Amino acid sequence: MSKFDVDVNNLPYADGDFYAFEQLLSDAERERLQQIRDFLAKEVKPVAVDHWNRAEFPMDLIPKIAELDVMSPVRRQGYSNLFAGIVHAEFTRADASIATFMGVHDGLFTGSIEVMASEEQKARWLPDIYALKKIGAFGLTEPLGGSDVAGGTRTTAKRDGDNWILNGAKRWIGNATFSDWVVIFARDVDDNQVKAFMVDTSTPGYTATKIENKIALRTVQNADITLENVVISDAFKLVHGNSFRDTNKVLKVTRLAVAWQAVGQQLATFDVARRYAVERLQFGRPLASFQLIQDQLVQILGNAVASMGMMVRLSQLEDLGEAKDEQSALAKAFTTARMRESVALGRSILGGNGIVTDYEMAKIFADAEAIYSYEGTYEINSLVTARAITGISAIV
Repeated sequence: MSKFDVDVNNLPYADGDFYAFEQLLSDAERERLQQIRDFLAKEVKPVAVDHWNRAEFPMDLIPKIAELDVMSPVRRQGYSNLFAGIVHAEFTRADASIATFMGVHDGLFTGSIEVMASEEQKARWLPDIYALKKIGAFGLTEPLGGSDVAGGTRTTAKRDGDNWILNGAKRWIGNATFSDWVVIFARDVDDNQVKAFMVDTSTPGYTATKIENKIALRTVQNADITLENVVISDAFKLVHGNSFRDTNKVLKVTRLAVAWQAVGQQLATFDVARRYAVERLQFGRPLASFQLIQDQLVQILGNAVASMGMMVRLSQLEDLGEAKDEQSALAKAFTTARMRESVALGRSILGGNGIVTDYEMAKIFADAEAIYSYEGTYEINSLVTARAITGISAIV
């Protein structure tokens, strides 16, 4: 046996949790987390790269995820925000595309119903949503509006008796090619306020077209949506979705979830880079025996641990009801910036093998670009944070 023979699975800190943050979870939460990890290892990891390469969603996973019963872990199941965040990181660690599917359906879409629907609407819709019998999407971003969508929503809603008529377009809407429902945000032409509507995707005038040729999150079925005189009953207007301030109640929590995705993506980078560095031989020695490679691995780990530490505290504040919008904004900006550094280092460690998906790192590297951009760009989240610490807004 060579002095370089190492079983990477039995190394200390194999889970990447260098400061034992998971010890902050309850015993029941840690047990549940292990069940979820086992599911991801068995059902998601083995199919992730193939579906990413083909840009196809593994529809057969949906009933399996439903059986796992992970929808709405905080509001419905009573788990902590810390647990929910670590679970979201673990989904991302297995596959950022499946994590994004979950973030859209369970975070943005389900969160919109939980926050903005009436009790009667919740009773009518949530059972099928929680059971994944109905898949949802979240229609906010538009072809000509991203960061400025709060004040620049172009999709319109016109009251017509007991109905609303929706016209406009949305872009980058995840799950929209196969979703049953989508929450559409439209500006009421009468009072100029952005309001929320539950739209059945089989409604006449609604179309969703898959966006092709993506280099990131290829498994996610993003779509361009068009709404041409789509008629919606007033019963499908979300009762408490009457301004962008209401919408932001959902975005504040999902921005936190995306920051957890950045943690998961860094842990995935650490997993792949460390295994490769230990197992790959160069000049008759493992890559991991070279000082520069060791330094790069430590940088990846340091970025991941720093990001996780920030997210642990922010999740605790969320559990206390004390988290602020600017804190979520800083977390999203900081963790995704560290993620970008980490995946670049990981890709470098794998050399030429880092640009093919066979070794996973190319997929991790590419997916990071989408996570860096959605739920508010780095620049916008930085400006939101800066506004909080200076009292001066640089956003026009």
